[in-house]
Amino acid sequence: MKVTPEHNERIAKMKFASVYPHYITRLEKNGRTKDELYQVIEWLTGFDKNKLQKLIDEKVSFEEFFQQAKLHPNAHLIKGVICGYRIEEIENELTQQVRYLDKLVDELAKGRKMEKILRKENK
Repeated sequence: MKVTPEHNERIAKMKFASVYPHYITRLEKNGRTKDELYQVIEWLTGFDKNKLQKLIDEKVSFEEFFQQAKLHPNAHLIKGVICGYRIEEIENELTQQVRYLDKLVDELAKGRKMEKILRKENK
């Protein structure tokens, strides 16, 4: 699918706090934990639990959320299709970052090993 400017704008304005409970529900339904979600979000953004809770309480948009994030240097290794979009082909940086997070949550929900989700190298 082609990402439209309207789609990018809608994602930028969406509140992280409105999506976060859906992440938790999906993961818990699939036997994963909130702590695993924290681990994935911290890996991608650098936010610890306290900072994440602060951003949720402030009801920041995804745009504000990722402006404050320090993206992991291996985030570019997140590839594949999520919500019908091939992540590595998304041109809008913010939309791509949101899809990175969606993809990590998806992999966690599907039972993928944490080492693979966090793009750790095999030693």
